[in-house]
Amino acid sequence: MLDQIALLAAVTVLGVLEQAYFALQVIYARRKYNVSPPDTAGPPEFERVFRAQANCSEYFPIFVSVLWVAGIFFQQGVAAVCGLLYLYARYQYFQGYRLSARGRLGPMYFSAKVLWILIGLSVAGLLGHFLSLNSFVGRMAIPSKLQLLFRW
Repeated sequence: MLDQIALLAAVTVLGVLEQAYFALQVIYARRKYNVSPPDTAGPPEFERVFRAQANCSEYFPIFVSVLWVAGIFFQQGVAAVCGLLYLYARYQYFQGYRLSARGRLGPMYFSAKVLWILIGLSVAGLLGHFLSLNSFVGRMAIPSKLQLLFRW
């Protein structure tokens, strides 16, 4: 069982470490630019670091959810590779945004494409699961009126 999820778990832990790195960068930027919490406004250099971290955090639950669904219902290895690509793109996004607002665009578009691929893999895996479940239910010896309840 653990072999079936080990890659997904490893990518998830890498993602959590990446989120921690982004949060630390905000702390360092707060100190460097003298922006005390709860303030979120300051020099543009601080605001870009703050927004980069916030944007990455906003998408992280979506990423983790579709990573696991794609990995369990489609294929773990493919999902893990997509997950690594996504994490790399988000790191590039963070670094690009730190330098300039335009520097985030290329990595942002790439990470969005990878996220859509993971969503597609999740949907394909779930459809495959439910369609095979549907054929299983159709083969069961249950009254025909009850079979109507299980037809997709």
